[in-house]
Amino acid sequence: MYATIQKWGNSQGLRIPKTALESVGLRENDRVEIVQVGNCLQIKAAAPRQHRTLEERLTAFYGKDAEELGRIDTEPEVDWGKSEGAEAW
Repeated sequence: MYATIQKWGNSQGLRIPKTALESVGLRENDRVEIVQVGNCLQIKAAAPRQHRTLEERLTAFYGKDAEELGRIDTEPEVDWGKSEGAEAW
């Protein structure tokens, strides 16, 4: 099977025939992983994304449990004066 790499916006794209996708169990909008193996590109189904809770994301970002973080205020609140104009409060 042959295909041609074509310009697609500022990138290049490759159209994959529907029969080829169906034969490997992929369909439109599926996430895939592209891996370089030597001078070849290998396309395979991406592992499903794991949903992470806010606590898990904070732990990953800060390197400690969310309960250990406490309040994350670094600066006191700034008073910008009274409202002027048509601001919506």
